[in-house]
Amino acid sequence: MSSALITGASTGLGREFARLCARDGYDLVLIARSLRQLEQVAAEIRQNTNRTVRVIEKDLSIPEAAREVFDEVTAAGLNVEVLINNAGFGLVGHFWELDEAQQIQMVQLNIGALTHLTRLFLPAFVQRHSGKVLNVASTAAFQPGPLMAVYYATKAYVVSFSEAVHNEARRHNVTVTALCPGPTRTEFDKRAGATNTKLFKSKNTMDAATVARIGLVAMRAGKPLVIAGRINTVMAFLTRFAPRQLTASMARRFQEAK
Repeated sequence: MSSALITGASTGLGREFARLCARDGYDLVLIARSLRQLEQVAAEIRQNTNRTVRVIEKDLSIPEAAREVFDEVTAAGLNVEVLINNAGFGLVGHFWELDEAQQIQMVQLNIGALTHLTRLFLPAFVQRHSGKVLNVASTAAFQPGPLMAVYYATKAYVVSFSEAVHNEARRHNVTVTALCPGPTRTEFDKRAGATNTKLFKSKNTMDAATVARIGLVAMRAGKPLVIAGRINTVMAFLTRFAPRQLTASMARRFQEAK
């Protein structure tokens, strides 16, 4: 039976991806730091869908964690057909004032773990000419982000990386999709310290279930990039034509407290 492996699966978008993938007929491998929350998601899905759900408690901000996940999945003989790299976080504040260790962990989680897991699972996808990767990026990818400088930069990497690997792998019937949500109602803003920013107070905030559906539809269609929401799509398009420092100034205003 084919499985979908989902990181950051205990809350928010990850939880919605898990629900939707189970309804699509996939068994699940769910990964997050919180075993208690993972077990709650797994219990709900088992009860509602009768799918097999394996949970792995793992902090992917630790460099060795991705390899440990891959080894555990391989040892269990699981056939991973879908990889959803959803785990990530952001921080609001001046780059030089934010906690040094947390910012390095952000880079490792948002970029390092995503890249490593993709590299570990992709060879099998290519060999059997079947498999899909969904990488959760952000509309933050399309401009510099003062007051969230590292987060915005990590998401720019995710988009560039995903589109490049999609181009390499598509001839093998393997696709890589970058999903770019705008502000979404999850626990992200609380961890980032962004709850009171103009960005998350805007009327453009979407719900996690809708964003997850948009991402999975695009993944199934084999699209390299999808932006969630019409307004977000228009704004991302317009940033291509504006001076970079202008878009940086606009992004900063959204990151400031309302």
